[in-house]
Amino acid sequence: MEVEGSSKKMIATQEEMVSARVPIPYRDQCAHLLIPLNKCRSKEFFLPWKCEDERHIYEKCEYELVMERMLKMQKIRQEQEQKQQKQGIPLIPSTANT
Repeated sequence: MEVEGSSKKMIATQEEMVSARVPIPYRDQCAHLLIPLNKCRSKEFFLPWKCEDERHIYEKCEYELVMERMLKMQKIRQEQEQKQQKQGIPLIPSTANT
């Protein structure tokens, strides 16, 4: 399964995420890393100094996804600005009442 517009592929299947009880907001391209992290956390009684490697790998994946979305949004904004510059500056600005 691929997510539209993303360079990362979905590795974890829907069934795996359901069986691992991954919350719906966390079912993204990094869910395959969250499943072993959550298993490690429950096994280690959620001690913050345990499972550091798994947590770091998962957080790096999430960071890369955020940066990818930010770059995509930046490109969209640049394209919009270029379109506005080509159209020129309107002589009569539009107001909220018109």
